[in-house]
Amino acid sequence: MDQKKLKDHKQIGQELELFFTDDIAPGAPFWLPKGMVIFKELEKYIRELTEKAGYLETSTPIMVKSEIFKQSGHWEKFGEHNMYNLQLSDETDDSKPVSYTLKPMNCPESTILYRFRPRSYRELPLRLSEIGRLHRREKSGEVNGLLRVRQLTMDDAHIYATEDQIPDEVGSILDMMIEFYKSFNFEYEFRLATRPDIRAGTDENWGKAEKALENVLKEKGLKAGDKKGDGAFYGPKIDVHIKDAQGRDWQLATVQLDFHQPEAFKLEYTDEKGNKPRPVMIHRAIFGSFERFIAILTEHFQGVFPTWLSPIQVQIIPIADRHQKYSQIVLEQLKDANIRAELDNRQETMQAKIRDAQTQKIPYMIIVGDREEKEKKIAVRTKMGQDLGALGVEEFLTRINSEIESKV
Repeated sequence: MDQKKLKDHKQIGQELELFFTDDIAPGAPFWLPKGMVIFKELEKYIRELTEKAGYLETSTPIMVKSEIFKQSGHWEKFGEHNMYNLQLSDETDDSKPVSYTLKPMNCPESTILYRFRPRSYRELPLRLSEIGRLHRREKSGEVNGLLRVRQLTMDDAHIYATEDQIPDEVGSILDMMIEFYKSFNFEYEFRLATRPDIRAGTDENWGKAEKALENVLKEKGLKAGDKKGDGAFYGPKIDVHIKDAQGRDWQLATVQLDFHQPEAFKLEYTDEKGNKPRPVMIHRAIFGSFERFIAILTEHFQGVFPTWLSPIQVQIIPIADRHQKYSQIVLEQLKDANIRAELDNRQETMQAKIRDAQTQKIPYMIIVGDREEKEKKIAVRTKMGQDLGALGVEEFLTRINSEIESKV
């Protein structure tokens, strides 16, 4: 791939009308309709994976009292200057200001969900997922398109489990990561991040957590690079690093083992003997963040997204005005089959319409003329210029649906 001809995601995002940023909201993207198609398809995909794996979807408030982050340890670790904080009057006493924070992460609030009622060992592992909007006060010089933002969306999950359940739960998460990244043809590798110098919790729990992650990698036959000292402040983690089409390295997915927050929030469950031990908390994200993942994906594919992700999957091009009626019939057939199709009825030449569809990276073009209308067929071309000849609509639907379902 010629590096000089590559475009960055910000340029592609504007050219394909996917997303853009504006000074009115520094570090927060504006999503255009076509970009939202990609966003929603990724949401749909991650929900399919999590539902299949037995996760229960939740949602927690965007703004909460700052005290929760002091209790979790995030306030001390990241400092109030990395969070968006507001001083608001107490509802019962205007003279007593209360500090609120736009949440920068979901995990502390997940513990509140767990504490909603008493828990039994029979409920564990309890897998709670959340697609949550977060806010982080990044420095202006570090903000970069979708790669580094102040408003981000995380595909988060927190699993509450017994210590005996750690191997199966972490192993299942690694399987999910492999399935996910293979579907995008990314090269990936695992890296084990161990205890940092500044950390919460006891050395005993850190040693136990690190050993548990090492054992899972070993049992699954997965090699992992070393990220010594790069663990989260509350526990070690396994990160997934990918290489994009330009050979660049990105850290995206992560699974983290946490003994600290269950202790900080006094989480417990009733075991078989009536005792009340603490659960282990496993943090998991597959994308990392939607924004960063879409930025990398956009540059990786240079806007030529696979059919299942393409905002417009089929462009119908009538050769002349007299072919509009049959083109409309074909359009309705495709839409009835849940194909994202559009009809180009502009007063332009067929060649101009084909060129524009190729510029917009649309996977398929359907050309409709006298012959197609007479034979009740469609002439199909791919974005790469391959002519598939005359096909029946149902025959084409079989082809494109197979492509969408296999995510090729």
